[in-house]
Amino acid sequence: MKKKFLYILFFLIIQKCFSQGALSWQGYFSYNNIKDIAISSASIIAASENALFSKNLATNILKTTTTIDGLSGQTISSMYYSESFKKTIIGYENGLIMVVNEDGSMLKVVDVINKQLPSNLKKINHFMEQNGLVYVSCDFGIVQFNLATSKFGDTYFIGDAGAEISVKQTTFFNGFIYAATSNGIRRASITNANLVDYNQWTVVNSGDWSSVETLDTELIAINAAGYIHRYNSNSFVTFFQLPQSSTDMRVANHQLFVTTPAAIYIYDNQMVLYRQISNTQVVDAGVNFVCSSAIGDAIYIGTRENGLFSSSLSISNAFVDNTPQGPLRNNIFSVDVFSSQVWMVYGDYTVNYNPYPLDSYGVSKFTSSGWVHIPYSEVFDAKSLTRVVINPKNENQVYVSSFFSGLLKIENDVPSILYNEKNSGLESLTFAGPNYIDIRINGTAFDKSGDLWITNSLIKNGLKVLKANGQWLSYSMTGILDNPENVSYSDIVIDKNNTKWIGTNTSGIIAFNEKNNIYKKVTEGSDNGNLPSTDIRSMAIDTKNQLWIGTSKGLRVLSNVGNFQSDSQLKANPIIIMEDNLAQELLYEQFVSSIVVDGANNKWIGTVDSGVFMVSPDGQQTKYHFTINNSPLPSNTINDIQINNTTGEVFIVTNKGMISFKGVSTEANENLNNVYVYPNPVRPAYAGTVKITGLIDKANIKVTDIEGNLVYEKISEGGTIEWDTTAFGKYKVASGVYMIFISAQDGSETKVKKVMIIR
Repeated sequence: MKKKFLYILFFLIIQKCFSQGALSWQGYFSYNNIKDIAISSASIIAASENALFSKNLATNILKTTTTIDGLSGQTISSMYYSESFKKTIIGYENGLIMVVNEDGSMLKVVDVINKQLPSNLKKINHFMEQNGLVYVSCDFGIVQFNLATSKFGDTYFIGDAGAEISVKQTTFFNGFIYAATSNGIRRASITNANLVDYNQWTVVNSGDWSSVETLDTELIAINAAGYIHRYNSNSFVTFFQLPQSSTDMRVANHQLFVTTPAAIYIYDNQMVLYRQISNTQVVDAGVNFVCSSAIGDAIYIGTRENGLFSSSLSISNAFVDNTPQGPLRNNIFSVDVFSSQVWMVYGDYTVNYNPYPLDSYGVSKFTSSGWVHIPYSEVFDAKSLTRVVINPKNENQVYVSSFFSGLLKIENDVPSILYNEKNSGLESLTFAGPNYIDIRINGTAFDKSGDLWITNSLIKNGLKVLKANGQWLSYSMTGILDNPENVSYSDIVIDKNNTKWIGTNTSGIIAFNEKNNIYKKVTEGSDNGNLPSTDIRSMAIDTKNQLWIGTSKGLRVLSNVGNFQSDSQLKANPIIIMEDNLAQELLYEQFVSSIVVDGANNKWIGTVDSGVFMVSPDGQQTKYHFTINNSPLPSNTINDIQINNTTGEVFIVTNKGMISFKGVSTEANENLNNVYVYPNPVRPAYAGTVKITGLIDKANIKVTDIEGNLVYEKISEGGTIEWDTTAFGKYKVASGVYMIFISAQDGSETKVKKVMIIR
C-alpha cells in the first residue's frame, strides 16, 4: 500500500482539533506517572507521561488535557507555567515543546527537534523564565524562547570548546545566570551580549550536577551524588548529604523543596530544615517521589506510580489523592470488551515471546460507573498478565492469561483461583529443569458451548480446554508440529464449525477440530499455505467466514474457513489493490499486531509502527488510516484493538495510552423491535449525522420528506447506518419531519420511524 504522509515544514504549528472531529474520540489515559508539576494562581497543574491534568484550587474540579485535545503523544520530560503570560509550556524527551494557552489552543514548537543534533541530545530538562524570556535547559545546551512572540532566540553551547553539554537546570543570581550541567556548574553575566560564545561561560565547580536554584539570598545546588551545596560567593560548599540522589529541586513560598525517591526535604530561606516527608506517610514504602511544590499551605507531591497527592504544609494531615481516574499505566498490552465493560492487562513479552523481566501489575476494568483496579497483591502473584477474555455467557466471569504463572479466574471483580500445574491441565515448560515453574498461557477463546480454549506455549500438549463443567482436557501438537516444545502461541479464534485456528511464532497457523481429531497447518510457501511469514500475530473471522491473518510480514486472507474439512491444503491469499494504476499488496511487509471485524464487516487492522487501518469488507478500500499525525493516536505502535459490538466504539490500545473511536458499525440485531433514531430532533447547532440503529443485517432504509419524496436510501451492513441529512449528498434537506421506512430483505419485518430536522 502506498503510504501518504504530510510533512509540515514550519516551526510553529497551530494545533487544533483533528479532521475527524473531537467528538468522535475518547481518551483513556493513565495519570499515575507524574513527570512534573507547576503552580498557577488558580490551579495546580501536573504532567503525566503524555497528558496534563489540573485541579482548580477554588472548586477542586479536575480537568484533563490529552491527545484528544491536541497534545502530542510523545513522553513529557518537564513543564512550566508562566503566570505573566498565562501559558503552560511542556517539554518532551524528543525536544518537542508545546505551549498551551489559557483558552486551550496550542502551539507545537519543533525548532529543537529540527536542530542538526543527535536525537538523544534533544531532551527538554527545565524551563526558567526571566523578563519574558524562557531559558530552556536541554541535553545539548540552553535555548532562549520568547513568550511574547513564541519564537526562539539564541542557543548557548556552553561545553568545553563550545561542545554540547547536558544542562539540567538554570537560575539567575546576583547578576549571573548559573547552569547545572553534566560537566560542572557554569555561569555567565546577564549583561553580557555575547553569551553564544562559550568563552563567556566559566566553570564555578566541576563535576556532574543535577540542579541549581535561587532561594532569596541563597544559591543552592545539588550534584548527581546527592550532596546539597550552598554558594559562598566564590564556590559551592557541601551543606548536607542526601541518602539518595535528588529527583527535583525547586523554590516555592520562599522555601526550598528537595525531592528524592523516598523523601522530601523542605527548607526555609535560611536553609533550616522545616519539614521532612517520607513516602510511607503518603502511600507506602513502594511509592517513588518525583517532584514537590506548594501553594499557600498546601503541598503537592508527584509520584512515579501513584499520581499526585496533597496535604497541609504546616500540619501533618493525611494526604489526599488528586489523580484523575484512568488505567494503572499507559502501556496496556491487551483488552477485551463486552456489553458495557472493558477489561485490560499490562503484562507483556518481547517480540520473541520472552516475558522476562517479569511484570507485576494487576488488572483493570472500566465501565460507565468508573474504574476498578485489582492490584497485583490480589492476583495470587500471577506475573506478566498478557490476555484477558470475558465469558460471553456470564460477563461477571473473566479469565486472564499469565505468560508465566497460568490462568487467573476473576468472578464479580474478585480473583477466585489461579489455575497452574498443580490444580489444572496446564503445564510448565520443562527445558529449564523439573523444579522451575514457567507456565506460558496466551491466547484464549470461548466456543459456543461455553468451553474455554487455551494455548499453553513451549510444551507438547499445547492446546487445552476448560470445559463449562470444570473438566480439563489436553490436545497434543506433536503430530502437526516438528518441535512443539519450541513453539510459542499467539492468538486463537474459533469459527462457526467449532474449528480452532491457532497462531504460532514459527509454524504458521494450526487448525484443529476435535470432532474428528483433525489437524491442519497453514504455513509459508505457495504449496503449503502461501503465508508471507510463519510468525502469526493476529487473526479474525469475518461475517463471510473468511479468516484474516496478520503476520510479522504482512496480511493474508483464507477465503472460506468452511473448507477446513474438504481441502487437503488450505491456502491464504494476499489482497491486491490498485494504487496509482499499479497492482499492490495491501499492507505489504507490515507487522500486523491486531485485527478485529466490526458490525459492518469492516476490518480494523493495527500495526507496530504505522498506526491503524480501517478497510472495507473486501479490503479494496482504506476508509481510515489513523496515525499520530492525523488523529489523537498517542503512538503508531498498536498493541491491541477491540470493538464494543453494541455501541460500535472501537478501542485502540497503543504502548502510550488507549483511545477509542466512536464508530457506528454495530452488530446486526435479530429483529427490528429496538430500532431508534438519534439525535431527534436535529437542532441547528448540530453538525453531525443522524444514526439509525437497532437494525437487522441487509435491511432496506428509505428516508422521505412528509410528502413522500425520497431523499435517502441505503441497505444496512450490521446494526447501524448514518444519514448526513442531505438529499443523496447533493444539498442539506430543509427543516421538517422526515419519515424513515425500514424493511427486512425478505419483507418479513417492517418498521417506521420519524425524525425532526430544525435548520
